Formats: sequence, C-alpha cells, structure tokens
Amino acid sequence: MARIRLRGLRRRVYQILEQGSVGDRVNKAVNRFLVALIVINLIAVSLESIPKYEERYATIFAVIEFLSLIVFTIEYGLRVWCAVEHGPHQHLSSRHARLKYVLSPAGVIDLIAVLPFWFAMVLPGELRVILVFRMVRFFKFARYSPAMRSLLDVLYKERRGLFGCLVIALGIALVAASMMHLAEASVQPAKLGTIPEAFWWAIVTIGTIGYGDVVPVTALGKFIATCTIFAGLVLMALPVGIIATAFAEQIQRRDFIVTWGMISRVPLFAELDATEISDVMELLRAQVVEPGEIIMRAGDTARSMYFIAAGEVEIEIKGKKERVRLGAGQFFGEVALLRRTRRTATVTAITRTSLLGLDAHDLHALMRRDTRIAARIKEVAEHRVGKRPAAPKQEPAAETEPETN
Repeated sequence: MARIRLRGLRRRVYQILEQGSVGDRVNKAVNRFLVALIVINLIAVSLESIPKYEERYATIFAVIEFLSLIVFTIEYGLRVWCAVEHGPHQHLSSRHARLKYVLSPAGVIDLIAVLPFWFAMVLPGELRVILVFRMVRFFKFARYSPAMRSLLDVLYKERRGLFGCLVIALGIALVAASMMHLAEASVQPAKLGTIPEAFWWAIVTIGTIGYGDVVPVTALGKFIATCTIFAGLVLMALPVGIIATAFAEQIQRRDFIVTWGMISRVPLFAELDATEISDVMELLRAQVVEPGEIIMRAGDTARSMYFIAAGEVEIEIKGKKERVRLGAGQFFGEVALLRRTRRTATVTAITRTSLLGLDAHDLHALMRRDTRIAARIKEVAEHRVGKRPAAPKQEPAAETEPETN
C-alpha cells in the first residue's frame, strides 16, 4: 500500500514538473515560479558585475543565490527521482531511467546549474570564479519554451549540414588567408606576414564583420578581399537558410501533431480514418484559451463553432439563470451557424481549454463532405433547440443543455 502511494506521489511530482494536464494549476504555478527564479538569477548575475551594485546589494545577491541554489537542488533531485515516470523510460529499470535523465542535455544543464555552487562554498576565494556558471541557468528556459526547444532540436537534427558549412567556411578562409599572405606579406609584414595572422583577417571578412584592423593596400589584395567578401555573403546565407527552413518545418510538424491529437480526442471524429482526419485538419484551427476568458458573447454574430479537445467551458444562456458546463469531446456554437442567427449564449472558459474552431463556411463544407458528421451535428443542434430528444449515451452534458450556441 505504501509503495502504491509512493508511486502515485512520484507520478504527481512528474506531472507537476514535466507535463501537467491542461488546466493543471499546480503545474502552471510551479513552472511560472521556476521561470521567474531563472530570470531573477540572470538579472542578479548581471547587476552583481557592476561594482557599485555589488557593494550596495551584496546581501540581497547572496540571499537570492542561496535560495535559488536550494530550490534548483530540490528541483534536480525531484527530477532524478521521478525520471522513471517519463514515457520512453518506463520500460527501463529505475536506475537506468534515472541515469538516462542525468546524462541527457537537460539533466546536464540542471546539474551544472547547482553542483559548482556547492563546491564554491568550500573552495578558496580565488577559485570562486566558477560562479560564472550561474549564466548556464539561462538554458533551463529550454524546458519551458517550446520555441527554444524546437530551435535546439533543429540545431541537433541539422548538425551534419551545419558542420559541413563550418568546414567549407574554414576551408575558404584558409585559401583566402594564403592568397592574402602572398599578396600583402611584403607590404604589411606585421599584419599579414604569416598565414595564421592572415587567417584572422579572412575569418573576420567571411563573417561579414569587417573590423578594419587589417586592410589590404595592394590592387591584388583588394581584389582578393572583394572575392572573399562575396564568398562570405554566400557562406553566411547557407546556415541561416538551413536553420530557417528546418525551424519552419519543425513548427509545422509540431502543430500538425498537436492538432491531430486534439482532433482524435473529439468523439465526433473518432470514427474517421487517417485520410479523413487530415482533410478535417485543413478546416479546423487550434487555439488555447485561459481560465476566465470569454470565447463568445450573447448577441454576437455567429461566425464559428468550437470543439473542446481538453478543458471545460461554462455556457450562460441569455434570459435563463441556469448555466451548463461542457467538457472534452463536446462542441458548442453550432446552433447559431445552422439557424443563421446571432448568439444566444455567452461561453467562458473554466479551465485552460484547448479548442478546435470551425468557421461557418467550413462547417457547411464538412457537413456536405461527411454525412455522419452532418447527421450528428444536426441531431445535437435540434435537441438543443428542443425539437427532438438526443441519442442515448452520447454528449451527456449536451443532453442537459436547452440551447448552446
């Protein structure tokens, strides 16, 4: 019994730290707290480098560092403990799963964010330079930022192409440095007298920085510099193009997976095959609303209906005191679209809710395309306006709702 409770606690800790469900307020609060703490750390490190602030606020900086160290250490320990709950690691032994996390990029960053600082407390003063590792905590943002996580994934996946660009750039820089050395060595021996010295000029030129500390003076040298500049423009465009294209594909792929998962959780689309779901995805748009946010107001022009993929909404019908709540798998807003009237209800998100919106013209196109979906939407809509009873064992919340549009 104790072991079951311990597993349940470990699972809950994992959900709080790693993947809380939609509307999980504890997960949201913990993530926001950790992000705020990271930001405070980065600001404190920057301000501490200013002598007058370091002297005036030394105590505050020390308190921030000590509390941050305690929090990040506890966080790291909990992440190691609940690493066995990570989906891809659940088939591994506890020791192996935890080792996987410790050796993962995220685990290494989490460790570097705390371990050097414990050592710094017992090391001599002149070795406390390792506190510069506080800036490593910036990379903890990758855990909370999908965009940063996607960018890191792109850099890893395109590592071979980017490494190839680096090799080509270094090769061209070496050739340009050798040619510039031959052209300018006799007139600028102090700056271009050797190939390694000319290599600095080549790197700066190819990088399109152009510090101007080394400038060719001969006609041949200027010609070589001109060719190097144009080569640099092309070389700089290569990695930018690779990263931009891969990043766009990564975002598109992630949105596709998220939308597919949301559609698959809606019972109305449960019987569709992969091809049909792909067709439906072209019509639906995914959006997330926060608790308390109004999705539609009574009296507004009806332009869309919505499917609830996750979360819960509350519907307040105009002129009636009763309020109806709908959850995952249900839909609302279809009555006004079908009847071509204005909204008669106000819909508010109760929890963080994932919605799939369907515009009016797309709704009619979808209903013409799939008779099963059309029949079900019409059935629920007619029931909600009191024309006939709803089918049993479907849309339980909708059966208690007089009209939700």
